[in-house]
Amino acid sequence: MTATSSDTAATTQAEVSAEIAALSRAYDDAGTTEERVRLDYPPYRSSILRHPTKDPHHADPEGIELWSPAFGHTDVDPLEADLTIQHAGEPVGERMVVTGRVLDGDGRPVRHQLVEVWQANAGGRYLHKRDQHPAAIDPNFTGVGRCLTDGDGVYRFTTIKPGPYPWKNHRNAWRPAHIHFSVFGSDFTQRLVTQMYFPGDPLFALDPIYQAIVDPRARERLVASYDHDVTQPEWSTGYRWDIVLTGAHRTPMEDA
Repeated sequence: MTATSSDTAATTQAEVSAEIAALSRAYDDAGTTEERVRLDYPPYRSSILRHPTKDPHHADPEGIELWSPAFGHTDVDPLEADLTIQHAGEPVGERMVVTGRVLDGDGRPVRHQLVEVWQANAGGRYLHKRDQHPAAIDPNFTGVGRCLTDGDGVYRFTTIKPGPYPWKNHRNAWRPAHIHFSVFGSDFTQRLVTQMYFPGDPLFALDPIYQAIVDPRARERLVASYDHDVTQPEWSTGYRWDIVLTGAHRTPMEDA
């Protein structure tokens, strides 16, 4: 029997899934299952480049302060939280609102903290010279924004749903649609970076970055939920996603 194109695609997806699962089992058998995130994770080929390889060193606090974030309430304009109004025209794609709270491990709000986002456009392309895959650049979408959490720890962004994109980690490798989040404290040593995903993405099982998180429940904490109360009639869909900084239910972060 001759395989159809859909049969071939299914076989390829199954092969990639099987390869990731096999490497994961082998890596877990080596004694890494107790770690929250696998650091050197073979299916994620560049993982060795994405975390520190040397022991931490004490730094001069005064030197750190020279390079720490400097901003106040007047330095972050509320308009920066709307990624759809930064240019003369409307960006292409599904307009959406993403909101949630930044919380500590006891559920208390983390107030007046800088939250930054960056993302690909609706076609899955970043506005960056190193991103050269053949998807259109949207002249009306830069893909970056920031805001301060309010007195209840709430952040809120209006943006466009990003598309998946190829990343050459393995054959036919595609990243699930996601938005990068950064949360700052009072200096650079307190910066935390993570990614927010969208529910029901078929690429989860094929993505070594997502699968590098050992605990399935921790992976689920990276996935936003559709919220019809956040959705605005005739205007935008809505998603809700909380960021928990500490404790047993903390949001998985990228080690930097």
